Amino acid sequence: SDVKTVLNKLSGKISNQEMIQLNKRAVDGESFASVAHHFLVKKGFLQRTQSKELQSRRRWTSLIQRVKEHLSLTFLAVLLATLLALPLSIIILRFHWLAQVVLGFAGLLQTIPSIALLTLMIPLFGIGFKPAIICLFLYSLLPILRNTYTGLKNIDPRLITAAKGIGLYPSEIFFSIQLPLSLPVILTGIRTATIISIGTATLAAFIGAGGLGEPIVTGLALNNSSLILEGAIPAALLAIITDFVFSGIEKVFVKTL
Repeated sequence: SDVKTVLNKLSGKISNQEMIQLNKRAVDGESFASVAHHFLVKKGFLQRTQSKELQSRRRWTSLIQRVKEHLSLTFLAVLLATLLALPLSIIILRFHWLAQVVLGFAGLLQTIPSIALLTLMIPLFGIGFKPAIICLFLYSLLPILRNTYTGLKNIDPRLITAAKGIGLYPSEIFFSIQLPLSLPVILTGIRTATIISIGTATLAAFIGAGGLGEPIVTGLALNNSSLILEGAIPAALLAIITDFVFSGIEKVFVKTL
C-alpha cells in the first residue's frame, strides 16, 4: 500500500523528456538509486539531506541482502551436494565400474560452462532461486564426490583387516576408522566446492536468482565499472573469508586425529 501511495504521487510527474534524461544519466554510469533520489529531490518529495541519508542506508541494506542471498544459494547447494555425495561415495567404493560411471558423469557436468548450464535450467525449472540451486548443486558434486571417494579408497587396507580381526562391525569400522581418517580429504572437497559455488553464484543473477551478481549484471549492461565492483569485491572477499574458515576447520581436525 505504501508503494502504491508513492507511485500515485509520482503519476504524471515525469515527462517523456525527463525520462529520456534520467535514462541517459543511468547509461552514463550513475546508479539507479542516485538518479531516482536526485529526481525526487528536484520534485520536492525528499529534502537533499534526507536523500543522502536514505541513499547510504539503502546501499548498505541492499549489500547485506545480496550477501544473504548469495550465502543462501551457495551453502544450500553445497549442503545438498554433500548429503548426496557422502553416501554415494560409500556405494561406489564397493564397485569399481560404478565408480568410473558416476565420477565420469560428475566430471562431464563440470565441463559444461556455467552460463550454459544455467541457461539449460530455464526451460526445465524457469527462472529464479530454484534453477540456480540445482545448477550450483551439480557443480558442487564432483569435488565432494571425488575427494570423498579418494579419501575412503586410500585408507590402508591393513587397518580395515585389523578392525575386522578384532570383531568390529562394518558400521563401527566406518565411523571409527574410515571416516575420521578420510575427513581432511573430504573437507578439502567441500572447501573446493564452496569456493567454486561462490564464484559461480554471481552468474545466477542472469536468471533472476539475486545475490552479488545483480550489480555485476547491471553494471555490465550499463558499462558501469563502479557498479560491477559493488558485486565483484564482496564476492571475492566472501570467497577469501570462506577459504580461511575452511582452512581453520581442516587444521583443527588434523590436530585432533
